[in-house]
Amino acid sequence: MKVKIWSDVMCPFCYIGKRRFEQALEASPFKDQIEIEWKSFQLNPTLQTNPSVSVHQYLADIKGWTPDYARQLNSQVSEMAEQVGLNYNFDIAVVANSFKAHRFSHLAKQQGLGDAAEEALFKAYFTTGKNIDDNDTLIEIGTQIGLDVQALKETLESDAFADDVRQDVREAETLGIRGVPFFVMNDKYAVSGAQASEVFFNTLVTAYSEWHQQQPNGLQIIEGPTCDLDGNCD
Repeated sequence: MKVKIWSDVMCPFCYIGKRRFEQALEASPFKDQIEIEWKSFQLNPTLQTNPSVSVHQYLADIKGWTPDYARQLNSQVSEMAEQVGLNYNFDIAVVANSFKAHRFSHLAKQQGLGDAAEEALFKAYFTTGKNIDDNDTLIEIGTQIGLDVQALKETLESDAFADDVRQDVREAETLGIRGVPFFVMNDKYAVSGAQASEVFFNTLVTAYSEWHQQQPNGLQIIEGPTCDLDGNCD
């Protein structure tokens, strides 16, 4: 069963939501039958990358807050992140446009490394204070997760996967998605936000049960004596 996740690497609740979803998935008996597809969503497409401005000041400017109030709210989010084992360091986070990081993610997804890319990007942004709009940073991250360096360089130096990013955004608009993280399970059930792991678990169970019943191999089988295609009878 497929789970689609719309996310932006700049979103602190997306990383927290990822962890809570993973906790729910790990607790499920069908975790090996779940396919995760990460989808792009840009919270601020017009944002200009500016390493000289702190995240606290950036939030204060766009929200009309004081820097101290922005710092206070970021501290509360950091405490929430700690509850799921994440270490947020907003003091060194780099304010950066995420479009290039989304293109990077699509390359990784093409190589079967979509989840690894999201994890690495989140850690780079929220924990180690990397500029996720910088080519050298993305090449370093890509190398660490196993991407082909030449393919990565060609991607970053062109507009490769730009249309894929925009298509994800258009799909989100069609679905009425206005905030992230946003999880769609089996194209039928959705969870919006960094909900408790119990919410993810219950929704996963419901979606998977319906999906499983629709599969050709989803029969309840009572085993008995049989002969197989290899001529074995028992």
